[in-house]
Amino acid sequence: MTNPPVVSLALDNQLCFKLYAASRAVTRAYKPMLDPLGLTYPQYLVMLVLWEWHDAPPAQPTVKALGDRLMLDSGTLTPLLKRLEQLAWVQRRRSTRDEREVHLSLSEAGVHLRERTYRMKTRLLCDSGIDLNQADDLRDGLDQLLGQIRALSSSAPTDPAGH
Repeated sequence: MTNPPVVSLALDNQLCFKLYAASRAVTRAYKPMLDPLGLTYPQYLVMLVLWEWHDAPPAQPTVKALGDRLMLDSGTLTPLLKRLEQLAWVQRRRSTRDEREVHLSLSEAGVHLRERTYRMKTRLLCDSGIDLNQADDLRDGLDQLLGQIRALSSSAPTDPAGH
């Protein structure tokens, strides 16, 4: 087996590192916008989905459906949802048909929070000088990459040795 060229392992040549660094930078950029609202970035992502669902409710607005949408497990979501419920923005209710299902909805305050967030996000975009067309192209490219990686990982063997 030959050794790969050293340049292929250089940190700055790694797409995974660029994605990681960009993700952290975006999260940091949102922090000053979210702090006055008492939201963390992951809580903000939960609220984005719940605002979507408020406008176009899914058949089952459950924690499981939210986890699927955000690609997070219920162990990660539960503390986020508890905090959002304490802030009186989210309501959780056990299903009467199946008590393992927890249904989610926005409170009135949670619905109104979207307006405040929208104004702040608009200001963040304007202040950043981001070219919106480039941002749209990047988002579309990342959607495609994510789809390919998810398809690859769902067809990958479950045996770590690859057998």
